[in-house]
Amino acid sequence: MAKQAVGLLETRGLCCLVSGIDAALKAANVELTGPMKNVGSGLCNAVVTGDVAAVKAAIDAGADIASGLGEVVSAHVIAHPDEAIQQVITGEKAGSGKK
Repeated sequence: MAKQAVGLLETRGLCCLVSGIDAALKAANVELTGPMKNVGSGLCNAVVTGDVAAVKAAIDAGADIASGLGEVVSAHVIAHPDEAIQQVITGEKAGSGKK
């Protein structure tokens, strides 16, 4: 399987994150990777994966919608992540199946 790009959207407040990720998932062929997480101090983040163009389009659309509802702290795309990033995102070791 080819490496997939990773997109991260972080907002201050859950409402704008949910709306932003909803828009991102509708805008392009990407998948939500794991649950949306509360980082602390009102910061929430979510991760999407897919091919580079789809992730870029999804994160741009999600950040645009979320910024209209609240504060977007970060919107970032990692085009070709290293295999070790998989462990950070999903909590499982790179190259291993789910436990």
